[in-house]
Amino acid sequence: MSEDGIVVGEDRVARCRWADSAPEYRAYHDTEWGFPVSEDVRLFEKLSLEGFQAGLSWLTILRKREAFRRAFARFEFERVARFDEGDVERLLADAGIVRHRGKIEAVINNARRAVELVQAEGSLAHYVWHFEPEERTGRMDRPLSVTTESKALAKDLKRRGWRFVGPTTAYAFMQAMGLVNDHLDGCDARASADQAREGFKRP
Repeated sequence: MSEDGIVVGEDRVARCRWADSAPEYRAYHDTEWGFPVSEDVRLFEKLSLEGFQAGLSWLTILRKREAFRRAFARFEFERVARFDEGDVERLLADAGIVRHRGKIEAVINNARRAVELVQAEGSLAHYVWHFEPEERTGRMDRPLSVTTESKALAKDLKRRGWRFVGPTTAYAFMQAMGLVNDHLDGCDARASADQAREGFKRP
C-alpha cells in the first residue's frame, strides 16, 4: 500500500485502500462508486441502504443487497410506500436483511416521502442533483465524510419528514451516486468516474 491511500491488488489494479479488502468491495468500487446515477429507484435504494448501514460496515450491507432488494420490492418506492404493519413484521422475520424495526419503518416512511417529493420536484434525481457541489480543485488524497452540501441535503430531507438521513449518510450517498468523485488520485477508477460525470446529463 502506498502512503497516499492507494492499494495495488494482485490483479495490478490501483484502488482506493478501502476497496481492496473483499471481492465485493472491488466490484462495487470499480463499477459503481462515484459513477453518476439518475434513476430514481437506484437513488432511493442507496439512501435506504445507507440508513441501514448506520453502526455497521458497508460490506455487511453490500453482501445483503440482493436480499434487501427482494424484501423491499426492488426499492420501487411507490410500492414500498404501501407497506403496512404486516410488511414490517414480515421484514423483521427476514434473516437475509438487517432486522432493525426503526430502520425498516424509516424506509417505509421515506418511500412515502419520496412519492411526495416526486410530486413536488418532478423526480428524485432532479431534486438530489441540485445538491451537487462545485468540483474540488487540487489533489484528492483523502476522502471527506461531511460537506456543506451534504448538511444542506440532510437538513432539507429531514424538513420533508425523511428519517436516518444525517449529513454523513447524505455525503456517503453523494459519493456513491456520483454527485462527487472521491476516488483518490492514483486510483484507476478515478478517470473512468470523471469521464462518466463529464458525459452525464444532469436531471
